[in-house]
Amino acid sequence: MTVTDAQVRLLMKERSNGKTQEQAAVKANIGSRKTVRKYEQLDKLPSELKRVREYQTRADPFGADWREVEKKLEEAPELEAQTLFEWLCERDGTKYQEGQLRTLQRHISNWRVLNRPQVLSLDQVRQPGEILQTDGTCMNALKVTIMQEVFEHILIHSVLPYSNWEWGRVVQSESLLSIRLGLQSTLIKLGYVPKAHQTDNSTAATHNLSPAAREKSPDERGFNEEYLQLLAHYGLEARTTHVASPNENGDVESSNGGLKRAVEQHLLLRGNRDFESIAAYEKFLFGILEKRNAGRQQKLAEELAVMKPLTVDPWPQMRELNVRVGNNGLLRVGANGYTVPSGLKGKRVNVRIYEWQIEVWYANQCVESLPRLTGAQHYSINYRHVIDSLLRKPGGFRNYRYRDDLFPQEVFRQAWEALERHLPPRKADLAYLRILKQAALGLETDVSQALTLLLATKTVWDDDTVAELVQPTIRPIIPGLIPQAVNLSVYDQLLQVEVCHVAA
Repeated sequence: MTVTDAQVRLLMKERSNGKTQEQAAVKANIGSRKTVRKYEQLDKLPSELKRVREYQTRADPFGADWREVEKKLEEAPELEAQTLFEWLCERDGTKYQEGQLRTLQRHISNWRVLNRPQVLSLDQVRQPGEILQTDGTCMNALKVTIMQEVFEHILIHSVLPYSNWEWGRVVQSESLLSIRLGLQSTLIKLGYVPKAHQTDNSTAATHNLSPAAREKSPDERGFNEEYLQLLAHYGLEARTTHVASPNENGDVESSNGGLKRAVEQHLLLRGNRDFESIAAYEKFLFGILEKRNAGRQQKLAEELAVMKPLTVDPWPQMRELNVRVGNNGLLRVGANGYTVPSGLKGKRVNVRIYEWQIEVWYANQCVESLPRLTGAQHYSINYRHVIDSLLRKPGGFRNYRYRDDLFPQEVFRQAWEALERHLPPRKADLAYLRILKQAALGLETDVSQALTLLLATKTVWDDDTVAELVQPTIRPIIPGLIPQAVNLSVYDQLLQVEVCHVAA
């Protein structure tokens, strides 16, 4: 029977306690006095007696070609074992079998360990109050919903590396606006300002340097001017990581994973992942952050002791642009477009850009509030803004660039396709536009219900049929008012009463 290290340790312990070889053998479950005597004389554990095998039990199938494989790896270390195995099979025909791939993978793995130096993570000594790290982390894997709708979002997550104190805000993209929201919220929560603020090389804070600028600076990217203005407002020094070096932002990067695991656990404990609003979801997150920060107060106090107090007012949580509305009624904000009321065609408007919406202002009035689009080349087309123009020019509907956005629900598209089947193209387009006009004037849900009913009947119908089904909203009756002549003599009654005393 093979004797283990644990048995021999127990054996030696019993012998040192004065037990006989037989007693120690029974205690250690060793059946032979000879075995006891052997390990007493050797004074070694079984694992120390094993000899390292220095020979191969079978021939290496890749021995003849390994030097060539090694040469390929030296020239291109990124080559994968699968690629090299396929190259060997193509070159040598039937010499290699599919089951030998695992052997080659093991050889290449060993070669990489012995021949390729790796970049090590360097542990850093953090100083209190020195730096605040900020990073955007995607939260979509948590599968949170708002009012039963999928909620894709990012958390702008800020961490003080010395104390690991953290805070965060929910945003829809990692932009300069969201960095501003996250940073300002964190500083307001702290009430103090550290020495520096560090981010990664996202386009929210940095940009590629021109060739001329690179000659003057060793860095590949420079800070955006608006970002530097934000940091200067708070007296923060700007720092960033090197390109493709997220480990330099390591404290916040590692905290991202820990926070998401904590949120997942609290969601499981809560029993569902649906929230009534973004504000309600953020309140839920704030509660988790407060709990995580509760055990960090001692080190946080050390940080606050060397930080400067927050004395400046925050910047507005929006950007403002002055933009001209195009002749097509489209307002371009950045790389995206929005339709606005047609009366604004050709006018310059002020656009206030918030994290989740934009506001369109004209003549000091907010004329439209729209969900903010992220990314590029996305369009928000509201059929209510363009329907009157389309009714004046119905021939423009069929090839309208944004025609798909004129079907607010799938039933509207089905209705247009049904109209096309029994009406000429121009009449079908006009009938559909009139139906869309009814939806714009009344309730879209009423029109969609009428269309659903008509599509189920399989009969011929048009916009007049829809109008008959959709009852017009009964407007309140405004009573007629009879104008009365003004009798100024009634004011004379005021003179009959003393209303003040004249000082003597």
